[in-house]
Amino acid sequence: MSRFIIQPHGRLQEIVAHEMGYFTDEGLDYEISDNHGVGEKNKKADGSLVEIKSGAYQSYEKGKGNKGDQRSDISCACHWTVNNAAANNIGTMYGKAYVVTPGGIMVPNDSPIKRPEDLAGQEIAVGYQSGSHYTTIQALEPFLKPNDIKLKFVGLPWQRVDVAIDKDLPAASLWGITYQTGEELGLRKIADCTFMITFMFPDGVALDDVEKYMRGLKKAQMELDLRPEKYKHHFAGMIPERYRDKVDVRRFAVGERIVFLPYTQETFQATQNWIHERGIFDHAPERVDYMTAVAAE
Repeated sequence: MSRFIIQPHGRLQEIVAHEMGYFTDEGLDYEISDNHGVGEKNKKADGSLVEIKSGAYQSYEKGKGNKGDQRSDISCACHWTVNNAAANNIGTMYGKAYVVTPGGIMVPNDSPIKRPEDLAGQEIAVGYQSGSHYTTIQALEPFLKPNDIKLKFVGLPWQRVDVAIDKDLPAASLWGITYQTGEELGLRKIADCTFMITFMFPDGVALDDVEKYMRGLKKAQMELDLRPEKYKHHFAGMIPERYRDKVDVRRFAVGERIVFLPYTQETFQATQNWIHERGIFDHAPERVDYMTAVAAE
């Protein structure tokens, strides 16, 4: 049997599980890929931004349940993308746990934007059909009319940090480690964008291996809750060099937190409805079978 390939998600739980031997204790033969998705700055030679209409969903589509070109027996993305990928039989969602990540719509400290209402008609950097896309809409709907929410698709999470720091656009939607880095760099939050992330695995991956992985993460979550200060230094290796020396990761919160509760059929369907009521995809799946799309038993 081949090794179980874990694609990291810019969080500490996999690192803790590896260091503490939790995956090995569960009998998992594994390796953790080194894909942090840092990315170079997204600019043309004239300094203008490139709009990129490709994101997490397209990565799963291209990889047929793997996230991107590299093999990933388990990976993560926002629950909206994983939900719709699973609904379209691209891969299988793991339905017995999810992740909550902090996030926010951020602006430079000297920006005239003070309230969510001030974002009306202002371009906000997000990733296409990725967590920042959906969560920005969700966060702003209580404050703005749909036509006043203006999104600009600019690529990877760290490229959105670049956009905010370089003031290329009025605002950027950041989450997880990029959100915490943005705070350290002096960006200011206008609206909270906390959201759910879920796990996905492609066809052919043994559910037994996925369960071993999840049991290891559960132990790691408890260790992090108890002694977060021991592990925060690992965040430094996930930050691109252009920002690494400008932040003190000891000041970070733990970031993403894994919640071992079910992603129910009702949650799955409500999310499908939310996505397609807003026309984020060209069309809804013709038929969605929760029991096929989600490993929930």
